[in-house]
Amino acid sequence: MPNLMRTVFRGLNERYGCRIFVLSLGDKKSWFERGRVGPWAMTLDELARELDVLVFVSAGNRSPRGGNVVEQGVTQYPQYLLEEANRIFEPSGAANVVTVGSLSHGSGLAAQHRDDAHVRAITAGPNEPSPFTRAGPGAGGITKPDFSDLGGTMLFSAVTRSLQSAPIVPEAGITTLNHDFVRQLFTSASGTSIATPLLARKAALLLQRFPEASANLVRALLAGAASFPDEMTTRLQAMDALETASVVGNGLVDPVKAVYSDDHRVIYFAEDQLDIDKFAIYRIPIPVEFQTGGKRTIRISLAYDPPVRRTRADYLGTKMDFRLIRGCPVDHISNFFRSHAGQESTHPDMPPRYDCDLKPSKTQRGGNTLQTGSITFTKDTLDYGNEYHLVVRCMGGWATDELRQRFAIVVELEHQIGVQLYARLRPRLRT
Repeated sequence: MPNLMRTVFRGLNERYGCRIFVLSLGDKKSWFERGRVGPWAMTLDELARELDVLVFVSAGNRSPRGGNVVEQGVTQYPQYLLEEANRIFEPSGAANVVTVGSLSHGSGLAAQHRDDAHVRAITAGPNEPSPFTRAGPGAGGITKPDFSDLGGTMLFSAVTRSLQSAPIVPEAGITTLNHDFVRQLFTSASGTSIATPLLARKAALLLQRFPEASANLVRALLAGAASFPDEMTTRLQAMDALETASVVGNGLVDPVKAVYSDDHRVIYFAEDQLDIDKFAIYRIPIPVEFQTGGKRTIRISLAYDPPVRRTRADYLGTKMDFRLIRGCPVDHISNFFRSHAGQESTHPDMPPRYDCDLKPSKTQRGGNTLQTGSITFTKDTLDYGNEYHLVVRCMGGWATDELRQRFAIVVELEHQIGVQLYARLRPRLRT
């Protein structure tokens, strides 16, 4: 399979210029263990880096509790999604690809089921994890899936003592074209294989808007536009941050938010390269309007495509991270990070009064090739001045022969609706 992937991807890219690939295949016998990566996943990681393409891979499906105790599909949802047997398998744990989990589009109940006590819904409504979606982590313990999108749900029938899904119950699935189109043009289907092309379409909209964008930039823009809908947060409230991320990743992507700024929301982005064991400092203008007046959020998203090698103890050849610094002179920042250059993994953080406490924490996001972190302010921040600084660092691992590491960074400033932030910052914006 890895050799076939190389032939197909390179052929389609060279002949037709294909930049988005959707893969809904997997090896159920090959689960991802921490630190263990298979040849298929490594091949996809290498192709994503070599061709600068976006590879979307479905997280995979599994019947709740393996289909053995079907009642628990309702009574123990969503906790069984964290079972060891529900882990993603080869190649969906690859580091440089975009892995997609599935969300419900509703309860799945048809009109004839609503008053039928013998048929029970598992999901109460839209944007909850699908009962069949698989969970991470991926290669080397990285956060997987990266995102989730609509892929359908399941129902429990007490009469037949079975779990039912599309196309048997069309309302439990997503309407799609039928491969047997002569018999019936449309059908209903469910699974992470349905969710994956839906997210790939959102990436295609980004490439339509920014045709020269790198795969890293598209990944970072998707991460910046992802969120946890209220229904998702409510359903997963018993899980901690790491468990939630292993089920739904960074959440559901809003395609409009990924492509366009709003009056009250502004996006900066940069595509760049860094020498190994070097850092870059980016200046972020903070207007007075953003320093006062209610709830404001800064969100940072970073994507990079490191070389990989499954024969190494550390799968990724390079690692990157970022810090958001405020209220500190740029020369002070530069001197601090220069004094710690060359350290492969961690270094002392700047004092908390300077270092913004982004969530997820630096520990949780640090090992991922797609990272996002945000901070929300409710109090005035005038004391920190009209400039923040973003520090992006590249740490060398075994890839000492690499001259530079490519990456993309996206910064989003969002204020309450009604604040004309975009008009204030437009002269300084690239998008």
